[in-house]
Amino acid sequence: MKTIFNGIINENPIFVLTLGLCPALAITNKFENALLMGICLMVILLFSNFLIAIIKKLVPDNVKIPVYVLIIGTFVTIVEILIDIYVPVLQTSLGIYLPLIVVNCVVMGRAMSVASKKGVGTSILDAIGIGIGYTLALILIALVREILGAGTITIMDGISSLTGYKLILELPTNNLFPINIFTGPAGAFITLAFFVALLTKIKGGNTHESH
Repeated sequence: MKTIFNGIINENPIFVLTLGLCPALAITNKFENALLMGICLMVILLFSNFLIAIIKKLVPDNVKIPVYVLIIGTFVTIVEILIDIYVPVLQTSLGIYLPLIVVNCVVMGRAMSVASKKGVGTSILDAIGIGIGYTLALILIALVREILGAGTITIMDGISSLTGYKLILELPTNNLFPINIFTGPAGAFITLAFFVALLTKIKGGNTHESH
């Protein structure tokens, strides 16, 4: 549990390590996009860490990075194919940021710093913690941006072709004070900065109290 908690709070990929920011800024205009992007990255990270932890002793140091990229790229391709078959609309929503998971700093960083050095169990727990932390960060950013910018929470839209249901909550604030800036890039930066500052303040306060 300590490893999982560490990935969610102490080493949160977006709010603490500030990695993988491109999708965090680009696709978080809707809750649904953020949730599904986080799940995709978590699945790819989990399987990549698992396989890399198993074969790490068989891979020479001079070809580690190419081999790890190949492994990550394979899992990204599998996820892309499945999405293209079952939820093609989602592939359009996530755009280029789904295949770019291959070179996402979060996935490659955990492969190099954890999976290639530690055991299978630790690598799996790390992937779960980092994956949950990344997904929660995306969700928080998306909720703020969509609620303030559009007055809605899109739970099921792109995946309605798969689930058979479409669910978009329209909040009372929908027609009162939509702040359009939050639907654009500037809103993404503002929201990210707010959460980074908030988490830094909380962690700083806890550190001070512990002394």
